[in-house]
Amino acid sequence: MKRLDGRVALISGIARGQGRAAALRFAAEGALVVGGDLLHEEALETQRLIAREGGTALVPGPLDVTDEGSVRFWAEEAVDAFGGIDIVYANAGAVRFGAIDSQSYEDFAFTMRAELDSVWLSVHIAWPHLVRSRGCVLTVGSTAGLTGSLTNRRTAHSASKGGVIALTRQLAAEGAPYGIRANCVSPGMIDTDGSRTNLLAGDHPMRAVARHIPLGRLGVPDDVVNAAVFLASDEAAYITGANLVVDGGWSTVLPGGTN
Repeated sequence: MKRLDGRVALISGIARGQGRAAALRFAAEGALVVGGDLLHEEALETQRLIAREGGTALVPGPLDVTDEGSVRFWAEEAVDAFGGIDIVYANAGAVRFGAIDSQSYEDFAFTMRAELDSVWLSVHIAWPHLVRSRGCVLTVGSTAGLTGSLTNRRTAHSASKGGVIALTRQLAAEGAPYGIRANCVSPGMIDTDGSRTNLLAGDHPMRAVARHIPLGRLGVPDDVVNAAVFLASDEAAYITGANLVVDGGWSTVLPGGTN
């Protein structure tokens, strides 16, 4: 039996990177994946990849995780198609980096809405279905929510991800009477197409970050997804309110340093 057999999993941001890896892996573990992304054509490609491997996935339409109507449609399509929701994996997000003295309020608010409000909204709308299924919530934090950084100016990102970690703990508290578990996975530096265009770009101060990671390499999306599958499975039945850091030991050794 597969670890997530028959469970209906809402996964946002499946077009690429960690979201695509999550959708593929959850489907391979038997989940019925209901995905979405603003990059709809790329999300449909993820759906095709899942089908090619014999899995089941539904992509109802473009998903804007900051828009209540869009998120509600996404959740309702999952319920109509598969009868309920067992897992909410709030993966999608977007960030605009900037220092406190130079970032505009518009960019700060954009980041908070995309990375924190979106998590609240997805869980809020799915909550009645999670109550019925005694389901679980997976959120995506970051080492940015745990430490400051001398090399990356990221006030909004640090605030939003710290908020995600705190929100997850509160969801665990509010969900416990209904059997709902809520846990967070906090990645460090993960090598994706997106990170290669900013934090890992040749002209960025963090380009040589791998040399500071105790395990000697950057993370890859599957490192994060392995943790998420565990937390969504029955193997983690007695785990809730946890923040599982997946960073190769980076934040342990260099808290607030060159991250």
